[in-house]
Amino acid sequence: MSSAYRIIHSGGVTSAKGFLAGAVHAGIKSADELDLAILHSEAPCAAAGVFTTNQIKSAPVITSQRHLAGGRAQAIVANSGCANACVGQQGLVDALEMAGLAAAKLGIPLEHVLVASTGVIGVPLPMDRVTSGIRGIQLSREGGYHFARAIMTTDTRPKEMAVKIDTGEFIIGGAAKGAGMIHPHLATMLCFITTDALLDAGFLQSSLQKAVAISFNMISIDGDTSPSDSVFLLANGLAGNEAISFNNGEAFQEALDRICVHLARSIARDGEGATKLIEVAVEGAKDQAEACHAARTIASSSSVKTAMHGNDPNWGRIVAALGGSRVELVQERLDVYLNNICVMKQGCPTPCDKEEIRASLAIADKVLIRVCLNLGSGQATAWGCDLSEEYVTINSEYTT
Repeated sequence: MSSAYRIIHSGGVTSAKGFLAGAVHAGIKSADELDLAILHSEAPCAAAGVFTTNQIKSAPVITSQRHLAGGRAQAIVANSGCANACVGQQGLVDALEMAGLAAAKLGIPLEHVLVASTGVIGVPLPMDRVTSGIRGIQLSREGGYHFARAIMTTDTRPKEMAVKIDTGEFIIGGAAKGAGMIHPHLATMLCFITTDALLDAGFLQSSLQKAVAISFNMISIDGDTSPSDSVFLLANGLAGNEAISFNNGEAFQEALDRICVHLARSIARDGEGATKLIEVAVEGAKDQAEACHAARTIASSSSVKTAMHGNDPNWGRIVAALGGSRVELVQERLDVYLNNICVMKQGCPTPCDKEEIRASLAIADKVLIRVCLNLGSGQATAWGCDLSEEYVTINSEYTT
């Protein structure tokens, strides 16, 4: 990380000035776990959002898109255990009621509350439990820790990060969830980012879209997308800095990128049943768009994922996935590396030691795949995970 930043130990969504959070076990999930939470800013925020591209959209996504039309927000109410998706008009009624309950509790306008839900599709929210749960939430600066846990479904660990930008004396913090139904163009993931920086509204939306493009849209666990995906960015301006815009936003953009990439990698690493993080770096593509597509295709390949799970140095699967991406390539220029060992040079296999590669795969919890197309300057990185028997077990028993 640049010397202009420092990571805040145990930082998260309430590290920035003026943000509070809290969570309860409302009984939305059968297990005795936190499942309902509120994130609140003491001052109104400039707000931006990026949402699922799935044509099926949950009621919270639709509601939040409407509320973000004015570019302002001051709170987010979120639950796990129920996606509030595909339940008809009642879903929209319930999402709006969730927002209304949070607004009444906090004394803010209804349209300044965003809503996020994750969990089983096709099941109505138990609004009696949501109502009593929201009333029981206690907000505090320490509540970010609980907020990050309340949004988890099959996640095995929370995903949090915060950094301080020393040059501007402001903070960016974030929390995310996701472990299954993860694929580029968002997935079954929620991400909440907060900052006390003062930001120009146009730059706010643009910076979030740029950060999402190189992070959450570059991960894949199983190739499935979801109706619930939402990434929110709230900026309350309480740091008192000079307004950040396109002319002076480089430091903010870099820090936001770092947080989003960290959270995206954490999601990929925590894929359902995963034992390894897979990082795919593509270099020398015709342009960045081609590099992104190639990297995502390789990271999404089931055959690559299963080979990495079995510590199988079958790099032919990597090359086959690349060829299937239909990006421009010349086989005679293609170089491929697996855990920094060159397995293909100029389109031909190298005399590498397969047992050495197998051993490197067996002892590491991270696999590095590097593909050099040697056609241009385009480069991109994508992240995925191995595909294990445990993934099948988790998803075959998800609602039973």
